Amino acid sequence: MLACTHRVPGAQLVVDTGPETVVLHTGVADAATGALFTADTAVPVGSLTKPYTAALVMLLADDGDLDLDDRVADHLPELRRMPEVTIRHLLSHTGGLPTGPDSDAAARTTAAHYLASVCTADDELFPPGTDFSYSNAGYVAAGRLVETVTGMPWLEAVRTLLLDPLGTAPAFIGAPAAVRPVAVGHALNTATGRVRPVAQNLAPLEAPAGALLLSALDLAALGAALAGRGAVLPEAVADGMCRPQPAARPGALADGWGPGLALYRQDERPWWGHDGNALGTSCHLRVEPDSGVVVAFTGNAGAATALWRELAEDLAELIDLRVPAAVAPAASGDPVVLPECAGSYVNGGIRYRVEPARDGSSTLSVDGDLPIPMRCFADLSYDLLAPDTGRPEPGGRFHRDPGTGAIDRVQVSGRTARRVDPA
Repeated sequence: MLACTHRVPGAQLVVDTGPETVVLHTGVADAATGALFTADTAVPVGSLTKPYTAALVMLLADDGDLDLDDRVADHLPELRRMPEVTIRHLLSHTGGLPTGPDSDAAARTTAAHYLASVCTADDELFPPGTDFSYSNAGYVAAGRLVETVTGMPWLEAVRTLLLDPLGTAPAFIGAPAAVRPVAVGHALNTATGRVRPVAQNLAPLEAPAGALLLSALDLAALGAALAGRGAVLPEAVADGMCRPQPAARPGALADGWGPGLALYRQDERPWWGHDGNALGTSCHLRVEPDSGVVVAFTGNAGAATALWRELAEDLAELIDLRVPAAVAPAASGDPVVLPECAGSYVNGGIRYRVEPARDGSSTLSVDGDLPIPMRCFADLSYDLLAPDTGRPEPGGRFHRDPGTGAIDRVQVSGRTARRVDPA
């Protein structure tokens, strides 16, 4: 069994073709207690919370309570120092906002202070609407926007306006115990080969970016709504979320981005969805709009990402469609040496360092961690090589200043960082 091969304690898979729905689940929700993983078990889905927050904002826009091209500062004074950022920018990660502080730091402050401290001209990564950088801070702001417009806390708004209509029993990280079975994440002890449960760590103010616990069936319900089935999402909302934004170039994360959803291309077909990782979990949603096929997966271990990728390949025999699990490595010709890329880059409090290696190639380190080998290409894209296997994974791309031609930014797994030393 694939779950055993990848050392994933429990997993769920749903394939919904419209006329038929296949539901599979296996293993345990908690390796410490042995509680079984059922079809109803809710898993911390991490960033798969973001499409739900985006859908809330889109519903408010559909009702005329706001416009996606409104300046966020007109609704939230804490963004007054980035006055050109619009709501559309928030939802599509094109506002130039940094990712924001980690959960430990965020737990010691309020959402308004958090946003005011990171959404400043000094921290701006690029002019709003000109590039892409995945930002939790943007979705903290989107959640604040929902609260401002509805007068409800985000947890209440997402339950009332979206989860209840979708038939999803609410469950949140850090909230009172859910009325349904809940899975925990797991980490692998490489020395013993055993998995152990891990506790989630998410500041309450980050809830709109990552607090939901959902089953694969719950994710598939959202996918069906995005595919136009049912009346939960008006057609304008579903279509709007699946509209690629011209400046959204997410690099290693996906092939494009809309207001709340990632775009994946497979065999010339567009697929929409999102990936989510909490501590020790890996969860994925894909929707093929032409056929209406929906695929949803949850796994309660970090290694479930590899399981998802293998499952996605196997699904082609079941649905006669290849499901895009990940963006392929760059493979843009022969690797080249790019010494001009060496330097330091920052995104908020995160510092990236690119340094030349002894063989003339380059390495990337994050906040002083062990450097990872890079494989760079003439078009300024690069892959990262897994230190243990040497396997290439999509890394991102360097960017040149359009005026000077100097390397001034680097995109690392969807997050853009600006250069802070001379080029």
